[in-house]
Amino acid sequence: MTTTEPTDEVATLCEKLTREEKLRLVQGSPDPEGTATGYIPGVERLEIPPVRLVDGPMGVRAGGFEEGLPATAFPASIALAATFDPNLARRQGAAMGREAKARGQDVVLGPGVNLIRVPHCGRNFEYFSEDPTLASALSAGVVEGLQGEDVVATPKHYVANNQETDRVTVSAEVDERTLRELYLPAFRAAVEAGAGSVMTAYNRINGTYANDHRYLVREVLKDEWGFDGYVVSDWFATKDTVGAANGGLDLEMPGGSVADAFSFDASDEAGGKDEDHPADGPPADADFDLESVATGGMPGPDQGGVFGEPLAEALESGDVSPDRLDDMVARILGQLERIGLLEGVEATIERDDRGGALDTPEHRDLAERIATRGTVLLKNDDALPLSDDDRVALVGPNVDAATVGGGGSSAVTPFREVSPLEGLRNRAGEVSVARGVPEIESLSFEDLLPFGDDSDADQDADDAPEPTVEDAVATAAAADVAVVFVRDATTEARDRESLRLPGEQDALVDAVADAAERTVVVVNSSGPVELPWREDVDTIVEAWYPGQADGDAVASVLYGDVDPAGRLPVTFAPEDEYPITDERRYPGVDDEAHYEEGLFVGYRHFDDADGEPTYPFGHGHSYAEFEYGGAEITTKGGDDTETTLRVPLENVADRAGREVVQVYVRPPDADGPERPVRELAGFASVELEAGETRAVDVELEERAFARYDEADGWTVDPGEYVLEVGRSSRDIRSTATLER
Repeated sequence: MTTTEPTDEVATLCEKLTREEKLRLVQGSPDPEGTATGYIPGVERLEIPPVRLVDGPMGVRAGGFEEGLPATAFPASIALAATFDPNLARRQGAAMGREAKARGQDVVLGPGVNLIRVPHCGRNFEYFSEDPTLASALSAGVVEGLQGEDVVATPKHYVANNQETDRVTVSAEVDERTLRELYLPAFRAAVEAGAGSVMTAYNRINGTYANDHRYLVREVLKDEWGFDGYVVSDWFATKDTVGAANGGLDLEMPGGSVADAFSFDASDEAGGKDEDHPADGPPADADFDLESVATGGMPGPDQGGVFGEPLAEALESGDVSPDRLDDMVARILGQLERIGLLEGVEATIERDDRGGALDTPEHRDLAERIATRGTVLLKNDDALPLSDDDRVALVGPNVDAATVGGGGSSAVTPFREVSPLEGLRNRAGEVSVARGVPEIESLSFEDLLPFGDDSDADQDADDAPEPTVEDAVATAAAADVAVVFVRDATTEARDRESLRLPGEQDALVDAVADAAERTVVVVNSSGPVELPWREDVDTIVEAWYPGQADGDAVASVLYGDVDPAGRLPVTFAPEDEYPITDERRYPGVDDEAHYEEGLFVGYRHFDDADGEPTYPFGHGHSYAEFEYGGAEITTKGGDDTETTLRVPLENVADRAGREVVQVYVRPPDADGPERPVRELAGFASVELEAGETRAVDVELEERAFARYDEADGWTVDPGEYVLEVGRSSRDIRSTATLER
């Protein structure tokens, strides 16, 4: 049986706890303060304090059902990944940890580390990359930052949670090698970085729900990787008491069932909620149909509430052993001890928070820095940087609102936010403005629930003047440069129907490009989008969801105050060129999504198929220009397993800039299992002054050369490996060879 060895203090507490108290510690309860996403009540008589879990991963989302308490709203995780900088990830994790403590929270439900397999996935903005090496480095950075602030990090959603369509029922049919090489590495990196918790996914893996997956949870995560923290369910994800407990789940959240959480009497003046129901249920005047909650992306009324009394019954019948319950409790208490919650903290509901800091200048600056560093210059035909005396026409349906994030549990309410209009006016003074087309409405998690009243919003929209493309064209023609902002709209629990921009935004860009002297398009997207007008505009800037500093960050890039240092963590391509266009692969048939593309996801697919992406993985221009020298390899260690590649890099421009040096490995030509043409092995983000030359070292792990064999585990095939150094997966500047 998988167990973790508790410390003496934890072991002593476990001996003193009654069975009833143990059962309360492994099942969530309503938070009396109404600020936590999840809550463990603690045991006052033994001075075990209550524990509060709060949503992430783009900031702390504490508070109620609709709008939470304010916190720093960091850019989307995909924007953080575009920096290719684990140190920035570490700093963001630490900042979120401080803000969690300031809000009286102990656990952050993040980072989201699922691989981007499906470009339509509504939650891609919460994830890092299509590549496991990049995703692993960023995941580890965020975890180290959170845990370093004595806050438990919770990488999620374990595992193969790569679509929102039918996420609560679909089975990811995926082979062992593909799991090991693509979908598990970021979780393993997060565990090795010190994560105290791991959240399981809603979906099934090869027919078994993630919560119940004994092989993946107990054998791989806990036994093989040595994970000594606790495994927590996603909210209302549980279905089977015995399956979850024996499968390795340690904590059920939020504790009750969907039916309990959303049951109420609409005629009750208090909304029908009583002390046994979560604080953030539906509004009292909602016209609510419980059965309609059960959509493909939302858990149904039969889910949740399988621990507590059902677990007590399973213990009595012998279907679950007392040792398994003790292990669950010990794992949870072990993490409380690790972050200092068992060190004389009074076990009271109103206990003091553990310090921390909110909305500090450091956090605000960091949010803006990540937004600027993650901005990717996809194309630039000399339209950027803008000059101070350029007459700018600002065009787009949402230019007066910051793109803070997508919908769902990651949504953060910022203390302050800066729209593109404010940002450009702060930087340049007067700009002319035209919307051109109607506003693209943001999606929220609550939009998927069958209640809510947006009649006021509709009235506001009716009162607003209707924008026209003609106005936008006239405004653009009268300016020196038109800057057009376009965006998508995504949310948890729903995938995008298409990679095209919603509404009439493509037509708007076409019309403005025909009229303007120069056209710059800024794209705020959750991931890849189609850009049918790309040949007709001068410049394209991918700014993702930039968070609270949106306007200031994009203005600093457009005017050249900072170098656009971001590189694509995902491949941009036409919709029908991705490997998941077959219905069997996505969204699946008969509740099974077949991962038949195997290892060939993202750039691996385009290399294998000899396809031509619109913009390849790792792509991004700079305002500076860099020249690469010849690459050299050094190895050390008893068996030459420590490999470093060194490449001279020179900034030949007359301004400072930042380059992301990327190293890819091409395996030897050999008989045996098929391998990708190239795979990212390592990278380094480097800032160089004008004229500066530096030798850049990139360290490569031995696993960068390995493949997973189901019989022999990680295996390095003998032969000659080519190390490719470049600016993207398709822009190789230098190579070196290595015998293995």
